[in-house]
Parts: sequence; structure tokens; C-alpha cells
Amino acid sequence: MYLDFHTHGKLAKKLPFSTVYTDWLFGEAKDAGLNALCLTEHFNTLQFDELYGYLMKTCRRDGDTLVTEGGLRIFAGMETDIAEGGHILSIGTPENILELNRRLEPNKEKGSFLTFEKLMNLFEKYPIIVGAGHPFREGGHIPELPMEQLGRFHFLDLNGKDVAQDRKGTEEKTYRLGNKLGIPVVSGSDTHQAVQYGCIRTKFEKEIITVSDLYAEMKKGAYEILISDNASFKVRTAGILKKALKEIDALGGNYVNVLVEKQA
Repeated sequence: MYLDFHTHGKLAKKLPFSTVYTDWLFGEAKDAGLNALCLTEHFNTLQFDELYGYLMKTCRRDGDTLVTEGGLRIFAGMETDIAEGGHILSIGTPENILELNRRLEPNKEKGSFLTFEKLMNLFEKYPIIVGAGHPFREGGHIPELPMEQLGRFHFLDLNGKDVAQDRKGTEEKTYRLGNKLGIPVVSGSDTHQAVQYGCIRTKFEKEIITVSDLYAEMKKGAYEILISDNASFKVRTAGILKKALKEIDALGGNYVNVLVEKQA
């Protein structure tokens, strides 16, 4: 099973949710060779609940996962900002992720983000797994957290965007921290659109349908991380595409139609 641990279902946090765009993304993920992904949407994205409501209505439930009509398996997740600076990934059932998102409603604006300690105090009330998203990206301060707090992570994200920019440095720092904490390092593309899918992915030995089994396989090390030979090109191109699509929207155009409209 080829899984991407860090993905998004919208082009940008402040843009409206589009069912057409999200359906297109998931189809492109399958075409890129993925069997499954963790939908770690930003916790303060516009219409977070509507995104998951749509998926729960249109997808088939299989264990803890949602399976699209095209056969892509989705693990529900969320990416949450912390007061110290940094992004925290969480993976659970759709119901738990939605409930946590509602409970975080008072903390979705900058200046009101929870500290990592308080966030984990909340998260640990639920059967979810929690990871450090791109822990060494500039502007974040996750590695500077006290050891007793770092020890609460279940995994680290070897982030495709960061690997594409500095593979050696990103791998060295991420694996060093993972070894120090004794937790798995897995991979996520961090994509908001289709081009970045496949720049990095995690290959598991078997198909997994529950969060508990996913964590068990992670802890066993029953997986390998695959990095595309053209990861840097994918990430650069994805950045250009995202910027162009957001500009189309800002000028009053329909960026979704640009992507999915059938050509005559």
C-alpha cells in the first residue's frame, strides 16, 4: 500500500471548499500511484467541517477509512498550529477529527493557538496518532520543545517539500530526531494540488484500514520511504501552479474550471 501521510484537500485555507476540486485531487492521487493518503487538512481552513461532511456522505466506509468511488483510501486527519510555532499532524477516525476540530474553534486564529502541551492534553483524550509536521522548516520551533514534550509524539514527517529543497539536510536532521525519540519517521508530500503527489511516499507491506493497525505497522518499521527522482521538479512546479491558480481566483476567474474543464 502506497500512502502519503501529509496532504490537503483544498488549494488554500482561505479559498472556498470545492467538491469538484477535491474529487479531481483524489483522482490525480490515484493516477500518481497512491493507494491511500492521510488528509491532514489545516485545522483553521475555511469549511473544514463541510469538507469532511462531503467525504463521509460520498465515500464508502471501510474500517476507520473513507474510500472514494475511484478506490482511494482516506485516513482522516488535521494539521494544527501551536503557539510555539510549528504544525502538528493528527490522524484518527473522521468522527474524532471532526470533534477535535470543533473543540479547537476558540484557538484557530494566530495569537490564540494552544501550546503544544495543552494541545497534546486534548489530543491524548482521543485514540489518534500525532506527528510533527515538517519539524525543521524555517519558522517552526518543534525541535526546541522540552524532551518530555517531544516524547509525546508518535511519528515525524519526512516532508516532501523540504526533501526537495535539501534532501541530505532534511533526512539527517529528521532521522536524528526520530532515533533520539525512538519514534518512526514516515513521509508526506504536503501537497495542496496534484503535481506534488508522488514526490515522496511510504510503502507498506500490506493494506491497512484502521488507525491502530497503521500505528502498529509504523512502530514495527514494516514500510519503506520512496523518494521520486524528480521530486524537486514536482515541488517547484507545484508551487508555480498553486500561485497561478490563486491569482486566477483573485482576478475573479474560476481556477477549478481551468483544471477540470474538458477541452473541446
